[in-house]
Amino acid sequence: MKEIVSLMDYRSSIKVVDATLRDGGLVNDFYFTDEFVRALYESNVKAGVDYMEMGYKASKEMFDQSKFGKWKFCDDDDIRAIVGDNDTNLKIAVMADVGRCDYKKDILSRSESPIDLIRVATYLNTIPAAANMIEDAKKKGYEVTCNIMAISNGQESDLKVALEILGQTSADVLYIVDSFGSLYPEQIARITDTYMEFATKYNKQLGIHAHNNQQLAFANTIEAVGDGVDWLDATYAGMGRGAGNCAMELLLGFLRNPKYNNFYVIQFIEKYMNKLKEDGVVWGFDLQYMMTGLLNQHPRAAIQFTKDKRKDYAEFYKEVVAQD
Repeated sequence: MKEIVSLMDYRSSIKVVDATLRDGGLVNDFYFTDEFVRALYESNVKAGVDYMEMGYKASKEMFDQSKFGKWKFCDDDDIRAIVGDNDTNLKIAVMADVGRCDYKKDILSRSESPIDLIRVATYLNTIPAAANMIEDAKKKGYEVTCNIMAISNGQESDLKVALEILGQTSADVLYIVDSFGSLYPEQIARITDTYMEFATKYNKQLGIHAHNNQQLAFANTIEAVGDGVDWLDATYAGMGRGAGNCAMELLLGFLRNPKYNNFYVIQFIEKYMNKLKEDGVVWGFDLQYMMTGLLNQHPRAAIQFTKDKRKDYAEFYKEVVAQD
């Protein structure tokens, strides 16, 4: 049982990362208006959020620019058009996927860029490539995190090897990522213990990025907080791929940290997030996402089910069970 102070008090070391544009962009192909992005930036500043993830640094050779909004690529000039000199306490982040970005040319030196943090995303089978990206970003002057995706599908022995390798890199933060929304708080606690072993050994911080397939993104995030994880991803109204993520409004309400002000999050949701839903953008918990979460499967089949506006949930359940 955790000490109640772990849940009732606040830690100054906690960092909240807004991933609305990046994970939420997977829902609408990153087609956010400049008004939306600027208002989100201003809301994050007022709410005291620590980092705002603007989107991906995706390869323009691999991805057709005509099929995505600009936050799929996060050109520095587009970021500057929103944040200017960013003379605030809010730091700017982007995600760089192993194998899906041209990081050597598209990620400039920190002194030339409005970006503060590079978030390297990797699977267990691409850890060496992730290590190279981490060192490149660090040499360029950035803060760096490494998000190990789909760990629920990996072997514990492979995870430990990955953490040993990443521990020896220049990454500042190692992230627990529940990509399929399949993990339960008890599993998060055990996984955090494994991560903490290497974080302590190599003087790293830990983060968590949770998905809401079983309506446990918030529960898993606060479980991780109580276990010593300091970097916490969340999105406004939980907007994110499929079932979405830990809701920012829930997280800030839980943290009880006087530096955060939830009013501005709620204000933004009222004006902008509800409008997205009214305009037909779809995300959030539903039965199809619960099914893939229960079965520890990637939600791509559930995403297609949603796009096709299917309602035959029982038939879909038979389909995904057959794939298991």
